[in-house]
Amino acid sequence: MSAGMPQTPNGQQLQDLKGKELPLLEFLAFFDARRRDASTVPSIEQALKSAGLATVPYFVNCAHDATVHIVAVEAVAAEEVEAEEDEDDDEDVEDGAAGSLPQRPLSIGDVLPAGGGVQCLPPNTPLPTVTHLMRINDYSQLPIIEGQYHLRGVVTWRSVARMYEHGAAATLANASEAQGDWSVAQETQDFFSLLPLISKYGYALIRRSDGVIGGIVTAADITERFAATAQPFFLIGEIELRLRKCLGKAISAEAIRAVQRRNQQTGQISDLSFGDYVTLLDGQNKKESLRPQADQNWHALQWTGVDRIQFVHKLDRVRDIRNKIAHFHPQPLASPLQDELQRFCQLMRQYVTDV
Repeated sequence: MSAGMPQTPNGQQLQDLKGKELPLLEFLAFFDARRRDASTVPSIEQALKSAGLATVPYFVNCAHDATVHIVAVEAVAAEEVEAEEDEDDDEDVEDGAAGSLPQRPLSIGDVLPAGGGVQCLPPNTPLPTVTHLMRINDYSQLPIIEGQYHLRGVVTWRSVARMYEHGAAATLANASEAQGDWSVAQETQDFFSLLPLISKYGYALIRRSDGVIGGIVTAADITERFAATAQPFFLIGEIELRLRKCLGKAISAEAIRAVQRRNQQTGQISDLSFGDYVTLLDGQNKKESLRPQADQNWHALQWTGVDRIQFVHKLDRVRDIRNKIAHFHPQPLASPLQDELQRFCQLMRQYVTDV
């Protein structure tokens, strides 16, 4: 089975997992997957769903060193109902709320690109071979490593240009940058303390706990990681802005107070959570007493041609995704979930243009 295309265990094998606790990497390996990406996550999610199973914490965005507990979906649902009954609303994570802030420092190993590893060449490689590989692979740098442990230099386009500027012989040694203490970082080193060095030099090689140089983090990786981490927050922020814009105009303060908790009935749209937005519009709400008002709220929006059931379903999905990213995890949100947010945000841009 090729990497990235997980095999699906049979029904009995999946049921045998129920109740077990597995390290995340072992859990992924059960599905013949090495990492969480756009091809592996949907397949694993579908297999779990078909078997009536789920993981706690959610395997898609938990820390890479986490242990996941495989449970029946009903158990997760029961926990959610109990939390709702206790009015411990996970949608409004307050500063200092348990689990909403990092529980350990972010290490440079946490931001290694998926798959890890580093392209490198031995010290006896001809310089033209090095620069050819850099050019065809669009590398900005290529480490020269003897064995797996000993860094002998790093060839960069900057160091190659400097060699020619100085009129030096075109050799691998002359084309390599002089290495300092910053060149190689331990995978457990603090991420933020290394940022200035990566910004200055463009990269840092990462040494694993077994001594092997097993990865590289570049300035481009940092930029890509920031985009992947920050985009969901900005998308959800924009979705909420547009929701408040249209709901605030169309729905009365009395209707807003009807979905607020008894001790928080301000009637202000700005005081609602994503769960409240869903309740305002959900004509199939489990609380039958709220359905007539939800019908009135939906009609007040005057969104002709919009499928209400589908819209509320997608809004509830946004609520669920928002809950997942409200609790900090080193790994960014999975691509399929980011795509869901992007599509719903584009939908809201069509409905609400005056923001």
